[in-house]
Amino acid sequence: MDKQTQEIIEGVVAITIEYGVDIVGAIVLLIIGWTVAGWARRGVRHALERVPRMDETLKPFLAKLVWYVIMAFVLVAVLSQFGVQTTSVIAILGAAGLAIGLALQGTLANVASGVMLLFLRPFNIGDYVDAGGIAGTVVEIGLFNTEIKTRKGLCLIVPNKIIWESPITNFSRNPTRRFDITVGISYGDDVNGATDLLMGLLTGDERILDDPEPLAVVEELGDSAVIIKLRAWTASGDYGATVWDLNKAIKNELQAAGYSIPFPQRDVHIVSGGDANP
Repeated sequence: MDKQTQEIIEGVVAITIEYGVDIVGAIVLLIIGWTVAGWARRGVRHALERVPRMDETLKPFLAKLVWYVIMAFVLVAVLSQFGVQTTSVIAILGAAGLAIGLALQGTLANVASGVMLLFLRPFNIGDYVDAGGIAGTVVEIGLFNTEIKTRKGLCLIVPNKIIWESPITNFSRNPTRRFDITVGISYGDDVNGATDLLMGLLTGDERILDDPEPLAVVEELGDSAVIIKLRAWTASGDYGATVWDLNKAIKNELQAAGYSIPFPQRDVHIVSGGDANP
C-alpha cells in the first residue's frame, strides 16, 4: 500500500470517527422523536375523544398538528448534532412560514375560522342560522367552508371566514321562541270582544306554551285601525307552522264574528285649476 492510499484511508477513518458519533446520535434522536411524536399524537387523539362536543373533523387535525410541532423540534435538534446553527435554521423556517402565510392568507384565515367554529360551536349541524344575511340549515362544518341549505333548497358553500366575522343568529339553539302578530280592526268594532276572541285562539292552540303566559293587548291607535298585538311562546320546531296557522285562523274567526280588518286609507284633496297658485 503506497503512502497516498494510506493517507486517504486514514482520513476516511478520522472522518468516520469524528462524525460517526454524531450520525448515530442523530439517528437515535430521530427515532426517539418519531416515537414520542406518535405517542403524543395518539394521546391527544384519545384525550379529544373524551371531549363531548368536539367535532370529529377537528380531532385528527389537532392530533396531527401536535405531531408536526414535535417533529419540527426534533429536526432542529438533529441538525444541531452536526454543528448546524439552529438559530439560522429557525430564522429560515420562520421566513418561509411567513411567506407561505402571506401567500395563503385567505385560506389560512378560513382554516382558523373553521377551527374556531368547530371548537366554540356557535351552531351545530341541523341548526337554522343567519350569518351576515346568509340564512339556512347547516348541513356540514368543515375546516375551509360551511355548507348551508336554504329554504329554497339551494346549497350554499360559505367560506368560514365570512361566517366567523359576521353576527350569527341561531334560531335553533333555544328550545322555545316568541312570536308577535299584529292585527288591525275597525274603530267601530268592539275592542274587548276582539281581544277576547284572539286570546281564545292563543289559549286553544296546544302548541302555545302556558308559561310565559300569552297575551292580546291594544298596542296602538293607528290612522285607520285599532292595532291589537298577540304575543306568545312556542317550541322552536313549531314556530313556523304555529304562526302560519294562527294568521289563517285570525282572518277566518274575525270575519266570521263580523269584525272588519281595514286597509290603509288616504284622503285625497283635489284643488281646482283656478284656485291653484301659479
